[in-house]
Amino acid sequence: MTIYLPCLDDYKETFPDVESALTEPDGLLAFGGDLSPETIINAYKHGIFPWFSDQDPILWWSPATRAVIKPDQFSPSKSLRKHLRRNHLTVTLNQATEQVITLCASTRPIEETWITQEMINAYIALAKLGHCHSVEVWRDGSLIGGLYGIKLGQLFCGESMFSLESNASKVAFWYLCNHFAHVGGQLIDCQIMNPHLEKLGVNEVPRSDFISLMKQLQSKPINSDFTPCTLKHTEG
Repeated sequence: MTIYLPCLDDYKETFPDVESALTEPDGLLAFGGDLSPETIINAYKHGIFPWFSDQDPILWWSPATRAVIKPDQFSPSKSLRKHLRRNHLTVTLNQATEQVITLCASTRPIEETWITQEMINAYIALAKLGHCHSVEVWRDGSLIGGLYGIKLGQLFCGESMFSLESNASKVAFWYLCNHFAHVGGQLIDCQIMNPHLEKLGVNEVPRSDFISLMKQLQSKPINSDFTPCTLKHTEG
């Protein structure tokens, strides 16, 4: 099957309309362009994200449905609550973002990872500019889990998570939801649904609904900076 895609190089500083994205494969919108901070942030502001493998050109996506969750609606399971009570874990914000990004790539089977070295470099650059943020889970000074993503106002766009021990990524997600809700965040975008996200209570919404809500939230500030800190435990 032949696929005809717009080349981002022909669009200068903009993207094609997300409604023109393909239905098969779902959400594929364009190729080309670059992974500069300006291009990536512009993509997120239009409900678009990069996702490609080493052998591919840069591919840009906006699927027909979006996996999202309101941070104040996350409800940790009884087993996760018990796990946190029994284990002495420390959870931090923005204290090891480069490590988290690298581990999200290296802990996946090589045939599954889309976090190429080019993507690693791009999101580290975004972190240095204050756009990319991470949550880290530590045991006795060792990093055992975490996640990272892009914050746009009251919207957090999650990119990836990892666990070196059971439940570590779930703990990171719990703390992200709690902290983001506490500072006024309204929505977490998880991009594409998978079984792990479904177990965390993530739902799917139509692209049009997501885009409408995204446009409202990305220009609204949260009530506290995402500065590096140790996050407090909550039973919420």
